[in-house]
Amino acid sequence: MPTKVLLTFTGFHDPFSKGLVGEEEQPGPIVTLAREMHFDRVVLFSTPGTASHSGATKEALGTASPKTEVEVEDFPLIDPTDYEAIRKSLQAWIRKEAARKNKEEYFVSIASGTPQMHVTWLALVASGELEARILNTRPPRYVTKDKPLVSEVSVVPQHFPIASASVRRALLAVPNAPDSAPSGVMFCLSPQESASADEPMQPDFGKAAQTIGIIGDHPEFLKILQKASLLAPTRYPVLILGETGTGKELLARFIHHLSGRPADRFVPLNCAAIPKELVESTLFGHKRGSFTGAHEDRKGKFDAAHGGTLFLDELGELPIEIQPKFLRVLQDGVVEPVGEAKGHKVDVRVIAATNVDIEKAIRTGRLREDLFYRLKVGICQLPALRERRSDIQKIALYILERVNASVRHPKRLSREALAWLMARPWTGNIRDLENTIEGAAILTAGPEIGIVQLEMVGGDSAFGRSSQSLPEPAEGFSMPEYLGDMRRRLISRAMEIAGGKQNMAAKLLGITPQALSKQINAAD
Repeated sequence: MPTKVLLTFTGFHDPFSKGLVGEEEQPGPIVTLAREMHFDRVVLFSTPGTASHSGATKEALGTASPKTEVEVEDFPLIDPTDYEAIRKSLQAWIRKEAARKNKEEYFVSIASGTPQMHVTWLALVASGELEARILNTRPPRYVTKDKPLVSEVSVVPQHFPIASASVRRALLAVPNAPDSAPSGVMFCLSPQESASADEPMQPDFGKAAQTIGIIGDHPEFLKILQKASLLAPTRYPVLILGETGTGKELLARFIHHLSGRPADRFVPLNCAAIPKELVESTLFGHKRGSFTGAHEDRKGKFDAAHGGTLFLDELGELPIEIQPKFLRVLQDGVVEPVGEAKGHKVDVRVIAATNVDIEKAIRTGRLREDLFYRLKVGICQLPALRERRSDIQKIALYILERVNASVRHPKRLSREALAWLMARPWTGNIRDLENTIEGAAILTAGPEIGIVQLEMVGGDSAFGRSSQSLPEPAEGFSMPEYLGDMRRRLISRAMEIAGGKQNMAAKLLGITPQALSKQINAAD
């Protein structure tokens, strides 16, 4: 029976790391993989920047699985993003390993190390230079019923007509590669995910949402994604409604992603940002000399989006006099540039979005009723963040993870801070949440973001309160009664945020649990 060997670079999350919430320590990718699968031998490829992590990982693996042989292979990579240096180091090790002529089954982990290391592993395996099975370990928060903690990534060779063996050798720099080897490679997750010629694969809106960066699984939100995915492959225009910051452009990109139209043919336009006198020219284009300043022919956004999707944000700001011309494009696909007598056809999928009250806009003459009815075929009403409160934690941690990818010292949220985020009304929705977390991360000197930093950005602290929110002292006003009422309301709010836990509520209020208990008893 062959010896099972795991090959992996070590990363900054190995062997253990702090999670995104509180002080809990979670196992890194290598330890997680070793707990899920047994390996007889583990080779840790270490760089100068991860030397201490490699030593600690070797020790952790030795404790968890004493019978597993663990060795550290030092690579003197100064730049862990240098593709050529990574490739040469790995090829040298592969040749050295081949000289051993042992009967071994190799597994490669692509969960630790830099993206450049992961790509190099994939290229070496796909080229046939290293016979190995590639494993990916997901962070626990992404694990679902159909997405296990550890999954195998299938690297399927495919022939590309324009590629030759010499090109393959040049790209991978594989010495003495046989000309009969595959001329190109394609990566896919699993053979089952490939659609057959007579059975086209149905779009998976969950994967599409993840690709776009849409987070959430609240039932009402999933209904909207489902509806949007059904509208996506049709030619119907779509109208996305929702408050500011609910993610209307993301949903538009999601629809475009599933539409089958070219991925790079998504043209966004904010109607509120165009000067009124330039709206018609911007949308439909103009001929030279058609108005003052028109020194040359210019195509409009409809022509720029030909074959793809035009996303018109803030539709309620589109001038009423332009709307009939816009309606004609929706009805028969004809665009008439300013100064040109004859129009021309375009193939454009229109997605519009607005946060205005549609009925009020029609009643006040801001929006044509016939235009609304033309867009009404595909309406997607995005719920406010406070209406999908169960998604707040997932979105917050997703944002924090993205912030951590761009800073030297990663941050995490205290449990109290997470409870604070969950309890907020978020009138600015996801954009408001995003700005708050990003701002708090900047204001946090240490590793943990607390309520104080969130309040400084979120505007709930004393720094953000106006004196106008205080009562006006007058005859009959009782300061003790007012302060007593404020005390009771603060305690009630803290208990709500803390889920009824007095110790946590006391911490939120900055008093001892004993003092809080005394205050509660006094209020009763």
